[in-house]
Amino acid sequence: MKTPDTVIEIGARCLETSHRIALKLTGGRFPKRLLGMTPLELHTTGRKSGRAFSTLLTSPLVDGDRVMLVASKGGHSDHPDWYKNLVANPEIELTIDGRRSPYFARTADAAEKPELWQRITRRARNYEGYQRNTTRDIPVVICTPRPAR
Repeated sequence: MKTPDTVIEIGARCLETSHRIALKLTGGRFPKRLLGMTPLELHTTGRKSGRAFSTLLTSPLVDGDRVMLVASKGGHSDHPDWYKNLVANPEIELTIDGRRSPYFARTADAAEKPELWQRITRRARNYEGYQRNTTRDIPVVICTPRPAR
């Protein structure tokens, strides 16, 4: 019997695979908006391996040059690996509209999160359900541009 977390893991893998197929089929011209959110590719460094990883995500909130990510993992009981990686190595890169740029990632603090969460859930109500499905506090990540090296 599959646990709820196993079902979430399988669903997340299927979603990422479909995103990658869409990128391949469109020659990298992935839609500019996906369910009202900005599709992007997150590039992180593995916290244990030091290897480069990429994850296809959507941002429910882009505010000027800041890009917000939600480490929901569909309401899974554990944080997604991409989140654990960027906590350990906050110098990340984001590919948005085919342009890869360096960013610095940090978790919104207790003073920032309520306002961001309200704005995010107004646009993407699914995050409210994900939070109800888990006991962990789902982090909001604030990504800000950093100078290229």
